[in-house]
Amino acid sequence: MNASYELFIMPTCPFCQKVLRYMEGAGIELPLLDITRDPAARERLVEVGGKAQVPCLFIDGAPLYESDDIIAYLKEHVAQA
Repeated sequence: MNASYELFIMPTCPFCQKVLRYMEGAGIELPLLDITRDPAARERLVEVGGKAQVPCLFIDGAPLYESDDIIAYLKEHVAQA
């Protein structure tokens, strides 16, 4: 993994759970930021991405939204073959 990653989540969000389940199954570990517990993370998410939508994967600081898009990215770029 050459890029830096951060995944912004809310534990109660079903779309976040979907991404987390995929990551667990694929053995992927990324830094998780829970925007319900970390006001600074929520602030940064809104500042960079323009909205407090989760899940959001920051790839080198650039936001990627939508659970299916995040999973597709992780499959292609992060998952071990």
